Amino acid sequence: MLRNYIQIALRTLWKNKVFSLINIIGLAVGMACCLLILLYVQHELSYDTHNDRSKDLYRLVTEFVTEAKTEKAPTCAAPVAAAVKNEFPEVEEVTRVFIPFSEDKAIFKRMAHGKALQSFYESKGVFADPTFFDLFAYEFLEGSPKHALDLPNSVVISEEIAQKLYGTNSALNQVIRISSSNGDLDFKITGVFRSVGPSHIDSHYFMSLSSGDIGDFVRNTQDFASNNMFFTYLKLRPGSEAKSLEAKFPAFIEKYMGKDLKRVAFKKNQYLESVPSIHLYTDAETIFNKKGNIQFVYILITVALFTLVIACINFMNLSTARSGKRAAEVGIRKVMGAEKETLIGQFLGESMIISLLALVIAIFLVEVSLPLFNGIAGTDLSISFTKDYTKLFLFLGLALITGILAGSYPAFYLSSFNPAQVLKNKASNSLAAINLRKALVVFQFALSIILILGSLVIWRQMDFLQHQDLGFVKDQQLVIPLRTNLAKDHYETFKQAIEKNSEVVSAAAATSYPGIFVAGDQTFYREGKTVENGVTLRMNHVNYDFMETMGFHKISGRFFSPQFPADTAQRIIINEHAVAKLGYTPQSILGKTLHWNGSEGRLDYQVVGVVKDFNFAGLQQPIDNFGFILAPWGLNYMIVRTNTTKVSRLLTSLENTWKTFNPEEPFEYSFLDQDFQRNYETEQKMGTLISYFTTIAILIACLGLYGLAAFTAEQKIKEIGVRKVLGASITSIVGLLSRDFIKLVMIAYFIAVPTSWFLMNKWLEEFAYRTELSWWLFAGAGLIAFLIALVTVSSQTIRAAMVNPVKSLKSE
Repeated sequence: MLRNYIQIALRTLWKNKVFSLINIIGLAVGMACCLLILLYVQHELSYDTHNDRSKDLYRLVTEFVTEAKTEKAPTCAAPVAAAVKNEFPEVEEVTRVFIPFSEDKAIFKRMAHGKALQSFYESKGVFADPTFFDLFAYEFLEGSPKHALDLPNSVVISEEIAQKLYGTNSALNQVIRISSSNGDLDFKITGVFRSVGPSHIDSHYFMSLSSGDIGDFVRNTQDFASNNMFFTYLKLRPGSEAKSLEAKFPAFIEKYMGKDLKRVAFKKNQYLESVPSIHLYTDAETIFNKKGNIQFVYILITVALFTLVIACINFMNLSTARSGKRAAEVGIRKVMGAEKETLIGQFLGESMIISLLALVIAIFLVEVSLPLFNGIAGTDLSISFTKDYTKLFLFLGLALITGILAGSYPAFYLSSFNPAQVLKNKASNSLAAINLRKALVVFQFALSIILILGSLVIWRQMDFLQHQDLGFVKDQQLVIPLRTNLAKDHYETFKQAIEKNSEVVSAAAATSYPGIFVAGDQTFYREGKTVENGVTLRMNHVNYDFMETMGFHKISGRFFSPQFPADTAQRIIINEHAVAKLGYTPQSILGKTLHWNGSEGRLDYQVVGVVKDFNFAGLQQPIDNFGFILAPWGLNYMIVRTNTTKVSRLLTSLENTWKTFNPEEPFEYSFLDQDFQRNYETEQKMGTLISYFTTIAILIACLGLYGLAAFTAEQKIKEIGVRKVLGASITSIVGLLSRDFIKLVMIAYFIAVPTSWFLMNKWLEEFAYRTELSWWLFAGAGLIAFLIALVTVSSQTIRAAMVNPVKSLKSE
């Protein structure tokens, strides 16, 4: 029986090649989109789940509470970790991680006899406690994770860095020099690792936290309130409840931090967040890497479902439209004693066969498109059924669900035919079936229009972000990292040398620059007030010419200048947002003193200038309070403002000059506008992926519409012949055949518009600065859908209208 059903299914597919091909290709492409997105979602949900006892791992998050606002940060003060472990028996182990906030890379040097044999920049380095590898799992290719970070100046490097340095030779116990804001330090390699799963701590090397200047700071500080810059992780004992532990934190904060918090005049709350949930769900400010976006995941899942549903609708529509072709078969089977359940099983089985054939094609399409998908999404997804059986079961499960979803209605519809009617040749498409097909076409194109509108709005928002005035000059600005003490010592002479180049407008240095995270902040209060009334400012340490080089707009006062020697003694420039928060105007604040309570007492800062508000971070965030202090130390980046179309020539000149002063250090640079654009990576990825999937969904919808139009033209071939004999023009016949389909698309448009408006408004709310949902976006989406439908239907209707009526009526 089963063999017979399979043979019938294959014969039916072969007999109706065009419609079978439309069904299989539509389902294959829809399933391929779904599989790609499922692979991505599986990857996003798997972050940090590979760690041993991942459910017991938590990160300590701090809420900083002032009168004005509450801010969350995933960091704590250095002494908190040890105090938590000593205070709470529920805590089995703790570890701290520190990332140099104001620099994104360091220089690696392989040394021999005091000279650098090899040097290169390496990113994503962190400092960690010796207990780090007790909490987080990595595969060690060399060395042991147990004591890898016990000693100062020990480092564990990734397999890729080891290959860069020593090729196939062993890297264990070799000594390398790492230059960063922590100093120029020699490190002994105590381990080489390979990542075993995605982690929110996506680091290429781990240095002992007891090394260099940061090591000295950690050993000597006992301040529980300030310098909250250490990521603190806890492993709870089996059976311990995070909520029960959190309930004890208020008493812990009062005991260990009460005195220090009174000095800085803010309150602290602390809570735990599960490590596996950090990547997608954390609402604390991220510093390690760009965190995942759960809304992006939801959107992609929705797009995947839309695409698959559109493909399934094609199958349903074409199957029910062609039901008359199989009516006699159903009638004969019923007369011969076939039960309705048997027929349902047969037709569902046929849809399963089509679905499995589509799955084979879909897997091929996934394999072919994975490199492109990985490039857009920034992932490294792969398929290996021999290594990961879950993917095989996932794919088969999707095929079965698709087969049931696509074949359910046709199966129930076909099996419901009355044998007496179909054998008398009275079976025809019922009004209910015709109306259902129309409803499905409306639903299909409504989904397509929603995707079109989503793509247009995302594109417009990205264009808006790229062309928004940020309050500084971002074009033709080069960023050169200053990582070693030698580079910082030679900064002034290098600056003077390159400014002689006519293509260099000016150069300056700072701790941070627009587009990267700014870690430093200080709470200032005005004269006659107390720290409780203070305003917290993000702080950037700069040197002379930085304000001018960046093109900040001066509102009042002046910028820092060597003509004012006192600028080195606590002079400050702030933005107008901070001025308003402090209760002044840009003119009245000039010369006023702002107080800051440091760990060693109160310091007074005199305001010498006010700049127009600017966006130091992406436009997802509102304008923040900001301040600049003149400082000769902590200058991690050099900004070079240029004015040339010969960029390659200028870069060669700068590199040659750099090598004159820093012969053993690589010359590296980036462009400020590109660095700033990284703030929108997630949105750009989302926009690109949705654009691709929208195009695919529309093509699938058109494929189904093409099939329905072909079937309709086939059904009305004699009517068309009669009309042509009676004098009807080709244009009128095309209009007659196309009219019903165009009506359905217009109905879909009016359904899709309010839905899209609501959804895209919700998405735009994530941005502090956003474009408006203009009428032409909705009109454009409707026009695109209308033209696509018209072209698709017309390709069949014109062909049908041009058939010779003698040929179509000869059987009459």
